[in-house]
Amino acid sequence: MVELSLVQKVVIWSLPLLFGITVHEVAHGWVASKCGDQTARLSGRLTLNPLKHIDLLGTIIVPLFFLVMTGFVFGWARPVPVDPRNFRHRRRDNALVAAAGPVSNFLMALVWAALAKGGQALLMGNNTWLGNPLYMMGVAGVWINCVLGVLNLIPFPPLDGSKIIYSLLPGRWVWQLQRIEPYSFLILMLLWITGYLFYFLTPAIFLVQKIAILFGLGAI
Repeated sequence: MVELSLVQKVVIWSLPLLFGITVHEVAHGWVASKCGDQTARLSGRLTLNPLKHIDLLGTIIVPLFFLVMTGFVFGWARPVPVDPRNFRHRRRDNALVAAAGPVSNFLMALVWAALAKGGQALLMGNNTWLGNPLYMMGVAGVWINCVLGVLNLIPFPPLDGSKIIYSLLPGRWVWQLQRIEPYSFLILMLLWITGYLFYFLTPAIFLVQKIAILFGLGAI
């Protein structure tokens, strides 16, 4: 494998990130529509066009910052609008809609692993011109989607895991947790700076390793 410049890294990582966060948001909206809420559909957000989901901070600024500072890319898209008042079974459907995002990321990780396997096959046939970018993009997709899926399952507002927990907790506990939400980004950044966020993401590393074994990708 070759050492990549910053521009090459942006090219390799941007597509998996855009698809990861786009599919994540579309999954929320699609499940919401199946549960009775058509808000995302009527607002034109049930589309895989990334331009409909781009958030200046989460899709551009933060990913570039992470790439430059850590060599890894992380970000988020503009949330799809969901109105729980339209759900047929509010508590259950809230949990289903929230879970749809992380589940879509785990499924996407398998798709990117298959792509990496295709790149690996091309490399074995000495087709480095196509094999290298295909393999590296596939590996990036596995990592990005596993991290997005696991991170969003953390029961911390406004992450999807908190909405799943809300459906199980008494109303007064939900209210207390929701009070944290305005400070969530700062808390997550503090956890990242201090290194404690790594402990929350160890399941993502486990998943990446298992997917790599499943597809015969070796150490990725």
